Amino acid sequence: MNKQSLNKLSLFLTGMEQRLIDNWEFFKGITAVFKSGTREFPAKVWQDGNKLKMNFSGSTETLESNWLCARIAKIAQNYDSVVINYEERGTTIIIEADDKNVRMKTQEAKEQKEAIIAHSETSHISNRDYYIKVGQADELLREIGILGSNGKIKNDMIRKYNQIDHFVELIDDMLKEAFRENESLTILDCGCGKSYLTFVLNYYIREVLKKPCRFIGLDYSSTVIEASKKIAQNLGYRNMEFKVTDIRNFHTSEKIHMVISLHACNTATDEAIALAVNNNVKAMVMVPCCQQEILKQYSYPPFEPIIKHGILKARMADVITDGIRALILEALGYKVSIVEYISPTETPKNLMLRAVKTQGPDEKALAEYKKLKEMLGINPTLEKLIYLK
Repeated sequence: MNKQSLNKLSLFLTGMEQRLIDNWEFFKGITAVFKSGTREFPAKVWQDGNKLKMNFSGSTETLESNWLCARIAKIAQNYDSVVINYEERGTTIIIEADDKNVRMKTQEAKEQKEAIIAHSETSHISNRDYYIKVGQADELLREIGILGSNGKIKNDMIRKYNQIDHFVELIDDMLKEAFRENESLTILDCGCGKSYLTFVLNYYIREVLKKPCRFIGLDYSSTVIEASKKIAQNLGYRNMEFKVTDIRNFHTSEKIHMVISLHACNTATDEAIALAVNNNVKAMVMVPCCQQEILKQYSYPPFEPIIKHGILKARMADVITDGIRALILEALGYKVSIVEYISPTETPKNLMLRAVKTQGPDEKALAEYKKLKEMLGINPTLEKLIYLK
């Protein structure tokens, strides 16, 4: 290859090398095919701990990441042309070089597969444009048990598929509006369980929105944490870590951008909210579960003829619990919305609380909370866990 093409190739390789360093957790590998006449000589580069391994011409060597550009350019000197494929999660960069030209192009994740499926097979799939698309997200959907070996959503997982996709839909605007375009996000999942939503968010933020991200999952069950670690390993999601711990015992000096919690029982949701507030986290998404604390505390004489019925008193307690949580967050300067996450025919625990920190403390909301607290005779755990004047 002539000197002019080699210089241009080195320039492109320098950019690729820096991208690899910046996106180390998302790097998947490099393949290259050097050509001399009609003969082809393949090379392969992959991660091995914090180093790189390169196999070429029957031998394997270890490289520092900042040696990669020079090593590939040196090999290219002896050949007529080279085609290099650099792959990271969601993106492939292709560099083609010969004596006439050096070209670089980027390919995003593959387009959704086209398929002709009988109406009887798709009548139970919502007629919507999915955020987590079959075809693009096959590896993820297969690993978390939603996609079958035939490339179709399993019949008994259609409801779950719709739920996780709707979760992404409900926080998509938050992800795009609350954070800068290229801001690297660290997201904490409290009570992560098997972490299906965390894996889905990881995929969506990194491979669809193209944002750098990192995830931390917390759960007191070592069984589910080990299961989550195994899925992350199988998917090659190196930007995730999982810890066996109670929410209250988790401490970090790392900046957390968002806290999520799905169906954390009773006051565990309050613990997740408090963790977000006390760590000055900008955004949170909570889907509460069973709520006994306020049920045991509250009374309101004007409603006694109604709440003498136990089921009505319990439902009112659920409304009061989530309403109080929202009011406390508003008093702390969060913009709060509460929406229906999934149909109440599937579960009565179907509300999602979304909150984004937008301003300083709101004295009016604080006064309203204190008035309600006194009127209802309640003493919420959430207030005890955070600093509320």
